[in-house]
Amino acid sequence: MPLVSVVMPVYNSAATLGAAVRSVLTQTHSDLELLVTDDQSTDGSMDLLREFAEQDERVLPESAPERGGAGKARNRSINRARGDYIAFLDSDDMWLPEKTEKQLAFAAEAAAPLTYTSYFKMDADYDGESTDWVPNGRVIRAREHVDYRAMLRRDYIGALTAMYDRQALGTRLMPEMRKRQDYALWLSILRDGAEARGLAEPLAIYRAHQAGSLSSNKMSLVKYNWKLYREHEHLSLPRSTRALAGAVLQSLSNSRI
Repeated sequence: MPLVSVVMPVYNSAATLGAAVRSVLTQTHSDLELLVTDDQSTDGSMDLLREFAEQDERVLPESAPERGGAGKARNRSINRARGDYIAFLDSDDMWLPEKTEKQLAFAAEAAAPLTYTSYFKMDADYDGESTDWVPNGRVIRAREHVDYRAMLRRDYIGALTAMYDRQALGTRLMPEMRKRQDYALWLSILRDGAEARGLAEPLAIYRAHQAGSLSSNKMSLVKYNWKLYREHEHLSLPRSTRALAGAVLQSLSNSRI
């Protein structure tokens, strides 16, 4: 039974945090730890986490000494992890109960150190409790396989579904960028020659951010993509330009990007 370390950054997430944590604790694969780093919340998120920790020893909260952003918060959790696998879930998203169990089996069968799944995309106001969401949820389908070249054009891996094999890849941290830290991590793994495989079954629930927010408007991430190509991937100017043009075209043609 491999131990799965679930990494969750938190900042003022009291309204959605409970549903996210419960979705981890009710996994059919129970051999896991939930490593939560609170990034100096002011809304009682840390108090809620302490309550969960008192009820379940698998919940391991930590308060960051200062605001550092999601990338630093995730890395603090990764550095505390003891698991064979590292998985990611944000504090406003959720997993279906069999997510970890099915993904571990898929990773073993596919012999892939980086795996991801399809997921449901819900409105931001989804309460995390209703049972009639499945027919109404929009499914974001996972590609069967992605390589480094394809990922330069588009991030095909939903962070809330990603899991990597720590024994195969070692401890991999996210670059401490303001945005696109998860995308940068997947690229670095694929650049090193690892396989990334997608499980077709939707096993997580993503709450779509409100229209107009930075994270929902993918076109507003162009400057972060450019910085990623140039400063993290060290691509040449022509190659960065081609990659960015492809990403923009994808964004214009498909609202799921």
